[in-house]
Amino acid sequence: MDTRNPTGNNIEGKVVVITGASSGLGEATARHLSALGATVALGARRTDRIQALAEELTRAGGKAIAVATDVTDHEAVKALVDTAVLSFGRIDVMINNAGLMPHSPLERLKIEDWNQTIDVNIKGVLHGIAAALPHMKRQKSGHIINVSSVAGRQVRPGSAVYAATKAAVLMISEGLRQEVKPYDLRTTVISPGAVATDLPGSVTEPDVAGFISKFYEEYAVPPESFARAVAFAISQPPEIDVNEILFRPTRQEG
Repeated sequence: MDTRNPTGNNIEGKVVVITGASSGLGEATARHLSALGATVALGARRTDRIQALAEELTRAGGKAIAVATDVTDHEAVKALVDTAVLSFGRIDVMINNAGLMPHSPLERLKIEDWNQTIDVNIKGVLHGIAAALPHMKRQKSGHIINVSSVAGRQVRPGSAVYAATKAAVLMISEGLRQEVKPYDLRTTVISPGAVATDLPGSVTEPDVAGFISKFYEEYAVPPESFARAVAFAISQPPEIDVNEILFRPTRQEG
């Protein structure tokens, strides 16, 4: 049994870095993994929220730090990962979770929204990979988890740019999987359907926002569902590489 994992759950003692950790999927995952004995490094732009979360987890007996992080800035993501390694000696899991979903029909020419979505959803993932990979290659161990979406497989009117970014995450993750085999690294891409998070709040068009909010109110499942999927992937023994998890609320058709 790994001495860093005395319970044998393959999570206890692991150092996990999470972007987008101030709410939603990231916050739920941080709470769940911390409860299972992981050490968590929390990154997000809302420093007050991740600092409060880190303090809460520490009071509960866990190990947690918070680092202000804008995933569109490679140096900021590198600082998050490097701080985790400096504080805890290694990085075992990198969860590239930060994301935006500003849906709108292409004809509305929301170019600023397009650019921001690409910067966060694609470049943010690449920045996380770039920050974690050198450490994991040196360790010859590690696990990179990227967050895609059901939308990465199924585009709908108004979701073209968002769906394209999430499809890109799928391709980046598969390319990464093939490239890191010499270093014994694991890779997982998780594609959730409607999960109750702040994501609908990033929609800037009022009519689209109303439709998305109604859909999420009807179908979305709690963010803990995503956290359990993450834990499942991490908890597998080292010789098992769970490459992809796709899940939806049971009632969600598309």
